Amino acid sequence: MDWASIVGISVSIGGLIVAALIEGSSLSSILQPAAFFVVFCGTFGAVLLQSRLATFVRGVKMLRHIFITPESNHQKLVQDGLIWSARVRREGVLSLEPYLRLAKDPFLARGMRMVIDGVGAARIKEILEAEVSAFELYEWQAVRVWESAGGYSPTIGILGAVLGLIHVMQHLSDPMKLGGGIAVAFVATIYGVGLANLVFLPIAHKLKEIVLHEVQNKELLTDIFYSIAAGENSLVIEERTLKYANTKTLSRSR
Repeated sequence: MDWASIVGISVSIGGLIVAALIEGSSLSSILQPAAFFVVFCGTFGAVLLQSRLATFVRGVKMLRHIFITPESNHQKLVQDGLIWSARVRREGVLSLEPYLRLAKDPFLARGMRMVIDGVGAARIKEILEAEVSAFELYEWQAVRVWESAGGYSPTIGILGAVLGLIHVMQHLSDPMKLGGGIAVAFVATIYGVGLANLVFLPIAHKLKEIVLHEVQNKELLTDIFYSIAAGENSLVIEERTLKYANTKTLSRSR
């Protein structure tokens, strides 16, 4: 469980509500179903329009990673790679068969199968790097669902405010209703800007980091299988993969 995500969203949204109450607003003036409906449905309608349905669904499914973030396993992969390398040097590539049967990651299994089948080191690297690039692009399209939602939401919020003001202008003959009506109209703007900057964009940025972490795992495995197929000894493999084991977070950007 990623408590940072839970605490972050609770503090940001809770802080806004508490601040509004301190200023004298009531919950009924903040919680406007019509404004929320305009912003939420309008935003995701626009995202659906720009995305393929499969991409949109994949982006929604990725939301679980915000609260259950995959654990870092760079060091374990490096250790496994050293074990595989030592085993191959002692007993040959067929000694990897037991590890292949236990492999749950399709990418890992594919790379190990190529090593066992005697595919050349350069060819293994070429195939796996192409797969890593395809995986990164595939996942990035899903992440952009949330990034796009963060871009559309403020504008849809303004649209909701304008719709509310149109309703207010229809009651100019009753000045007593103008103040409250205008306040309610601008709630849509709060929803639009708030959802974008407190929910959608933070989700997108966190998913980017998770995707890049998974890409780095695959790049690490690519280096390991290349080194094993090339017959490099364990010291060379350890040196080649040291950069992954020592990296806690990813600094590169897309």
